[in-house]
Amino acid sequence: MPKLPAPPLPASLKTPPPRPGQAGANAGPIEEAKNAGITVVDWVDERTSLSGAARWLMFRKVPKGTNWFYTLGSATMFAFLSQAVTGVFLAMYYRPDPAGGAYESIRYVTNDVFLGQFVRGMHKWGSSVMVVLVFLHMARTFFFGAYKYPRELNWVIGVVLLILTMVMSFTGYLLPFDQRAYWATIVGVNINGTGPLVGPYLSDFLRGGSEFGATTLSRFYAIHMLLVPGLIAALLGAHLYLVAKLGTTAPPWTKAHKRHELHETEV
Repeated sequence: MPKLPAPPLPASLKTPPPRPGQAGANAGPIEEAKNAGITVVDWVDERTSLSGAARWLMFRKVPKGTNWFYTLGSATMFAFLSQAVTGVFLAMYYRPDPAGGAYESIRYVTNDVFLGQFVRGMHKWGSSVMVVLVFLHMARTFFFGAYKYPRELNWVIGVVLLILTMVMSFTGYLLPFDQRAYWATIVGVNINGTGPLVGPYLSDFLRGGSEFGATTLSRFYAIHMLLVPGLIAALLGAHLYLVAKLGTTAPPWTKAHKRHELHETEV
């Protein structure tokens, strides 16, 4: 005799399925932590709708032939983030006082603060790494022809970012206020003063007057810590937006190979 199926349960007695991000009764600690993270992300996304922007920015088509040369821009951005983080920690101890306070604060960070020498070394050598990466990224963009239509504006923003990177390196060089930094900055400011038209005004602006002094160090510190990083962060956001909107260009040898194939097909 065939077995009859069990009658369906009423809706009020059925166990509702778990919501996305809600852990089950027998879930382990790893599953609980994973679902907690999903719940937080879902809560934020429900109120901000950021997932669409994140997908638009991260999930996009990449041309064939993309290689490690295309990571130079991302490496430069992470070098800037490293400079920003280490700079914040150094600013907690730094005193822009030309009467020994600036030099003594740097000496204290290097010799007495826990991991101070490590953080200062990251900031000092990271500045050189960032400058090298910026030049390599610009060279890759130029030789790959990525500055042409419709990416001219992004190229201009990149040139401005290069200039701001050099300004940040120049203004940061004075902050230890030792003999080498002092005299090297005097030479640099005097060289700027030889420029046509705006040169003398630029030198007076950097010095904060006609002579080096407390105002000069404070001005360099403000430019290095506040003005230039803010401009770099704003232009970096615009730069990334245009990269995501316009996409990346294929390597020139890929384009040449495609043109060669097209020519053979036409023949």
